[in-house]
Amino acid sequence: MLNTIFFEDGTRTALYPLTYTRPVCEIRIGILTIREKWERLLQARSSFLTSPYLQEKFPLVTEQQNLLINGSILPTFALCEEIKRLKPHEVLVEGETPIAMKLDAAGVQAIQQGGFPDGVTTVATEQRFLKIDHLWDIFRLNDQALRADFAMLTRGRESRPISPTNQVMGRENIFLEEGAKVECSILNATGGPIYLAREAEIMEGSLVRGGLALCEHAALKMGAKIYGATTLGPHCKVGGEVGNSVFQGYSNKGHDGYLGNSVIGEWCNLGADTNSSNLKNNYAEVKLWNYATESTEPTGQQFLGLIMGDHAKCGINTMFNTGTVVGVASNVFGGDFPPNFIPSFSWGGAAGLETFRLDKAFEVAERMMERRGQELTADDRAVLTHIFQEDARFRS
Repeated sequence: MLNTIFFEDGTRTALYPLTYTRPVCEIRIGILTIREKWERLLQARSSFLTSPYLQEKFPLVTEQQNLLINGSILPTFALCEEIKRLKPHEVLVEGETPIAMKLDAAGVQAIQQGGFPDGVTTVATEQRFLKIDHLWDIFRLNDQALRADFAMLTRGRESRPISPTNQVMGRENIFLEEGAKVECSILNATGGPIYLAREAEIMEGSLVRGGLALCEHAALKMGAKIYGATTLGPHCKVGGEVGNSVFQGYSNKGHDGYLGNSVIGEWCNLGADTNSSNLKNNYAEVKLWNYATESTEPTGQQFLGLIMGDHAKCGINTMFNTGTVVGVASNVFGGDFPPNFIPSFSWGGAAGLETFRLDKAFEVAERMMERRGQELTADDRAVLTHIFQEDARFRS
């Protein structure tokens, strides 16, 4: 298989704060990240062509012949077959959107420098596919992505047994990997699949209406109420009531409180009884902060809750208004509703926001990551430092 590289189109900034800390292809939607989906279908290993400040943590590997894939597009079997048929210097497109291209090392360098190689030939596709252009696409398209991942991961395989202590509906749509556990819970998979990855656990008394994806070592706390399509990334611990939301990984919502139509990054913590509104009292269209335009813009969505960047935290009884964006490494607390846009490295809430010092943010990140056996690396620090400086204009 050709050396595979994920590139990014103009959607990257619109997906901040999630893509502040990761390439677009590292977004989790369904069960797997976009990159993991492509690697499974193409049987490939990959690298990244991303923003310069991320390139050290997510390195680029270039060979004489390379397959470049748009990291915001979710793969299908049919799309992969078309890509495999590409010839050198051909670009697969849908309208004005480049999907994949087969380029030599000079062509990759041209893309890296912000240009486009000469002499390429476009090939149009009529295949249908999902694409992440907006933050809300992550939960809006999660049902379709979860179903596709479930089919790919379970095809031709048999689930581990489901304990008879559970009440089960739609058993054929439930799959437990090795070490997954669920006891004394109600599982309804008639409206969407339920997938428990290795060592994932649903604790006693949980009520689950699929689709649900519990990734490796993720856990639903006792008495949780889950509506699909919801994804808990690796090592997430979630309780209370959650509907149609995606946790990227290593984040906690361990207690009661409601979260709906939301996306939570990695290494986040939502304090006890945190609640997020996902519907305006007048049922109007929700507006959301857009980093690309540096303004609040209409989304076309009636249901839209909380978008939280990596390493962000909130205190007990925090109330988030409909369509709130919390930046990377912010710490939100206090009574009343905080602003609908909280820049990265902010400290405070409705009473006012101050700058969360970078050294203190590093300390918090180190402590949380150590609890999961992970390390805040020099590359992580460099990325967070860049974001601290980049978002300073919004804090001021």
